[in-house]
Amino acid sequence: MKFGLRYCNTGRYTDPARAVELLQAGEAAGFESAWTVEHTVLPAGYESPYPYSDDGKIAGGNNEIPLPDPLIWMSYVAARTESILLGTGILILPQHNPVTTAKQVATLDLMSGGRVLLGIGVGWLKEEFDALGANFDERAARTDEYVAAMRALWTEDVPTFSGEFVSFEGAYCRPQPTRSVPIVVGGHSKAAAKRAGRLGDGFFPARITSPDLLALARDTAAAHGRDPDALEITSSLPQNLDDIPALAALGVDRILVPVTPTPGMATWIKSPDEALAWKDNIERWAEL
Repeated sequence: MKFGLRYCNTGRYTDPARAVELLQAGEAAGFESAWTVEHTVLPAGYESPYPYSDDGKIAGGNNEIPLPDPLIWMSYVAARTESILLGTGILILPQHNPVTTAKQVATLDLMSGGRVLLGIGVGWLKEEFDALGANFDERAARTDEYVAAMRALWTEDVPTFSGEFVSFEGAYCRPQPTRSVPIVVGGHSKAAAKRAGRLGDGFFPARITSPDLLALARDTAAAHGRDPDALEITSSLPQNLDDIPALAALGVDRILVPVTPTPGMATWIKSPDEALAWKDNIERWAEL
């Protein structure tokens, strides 16, 4: 079992010094990865329902929360750490130009020594899409195509791609990453599970790790000629740590531990010292 730190670019860790302190402590404790989250803007008065809280609002409706760009935040802490992997959980992919994103992610992956995990999602906040000039209704189809286009840029010498939303011919995109960056599909819906099975290297149900969703992701992978056992599963930390072996029995490979208050989850790590103290827990369940 691997453990990661969850939503590290929030709360007190928007401060550069504290961010570095947290990740260095996590690295020393044996955390495998540190994960970020994204919203470029939170439009005032948004009506789209946030799916992870009872009131349908992020942070109880506080739109003034600092939320650094995940890729830039990851770049900063990458320079002050050595081995901890850096993940987005998630990057709202259909809000981004896929060619530019491929370039940014490849550069960060190369310069960090192959430490990027690209978690992606389709997004839920229509008002944010509108503010960015992105198409909300096409977000699912764009996500699938953007993944294919980015992988072509990462892995092919002189890629050509022709799709509904993305097209390029003989496009040299250098530097390329150390490998095709793993794509982790986030979300708690059947659509997310199917997307993970079709095209993901991993699946991250955002809150509850449902056996039915895991089965759907694996069945979809098999139906598309992919190895269902190769789909890496990332899970939320259970309320009771004694339930961790049950998650391992479901095939969970990685568990994320919150470092700032998150709706529906206890904040187990409230400081870098508490992250360091998690070393015993990591070693306890390392062989699961």
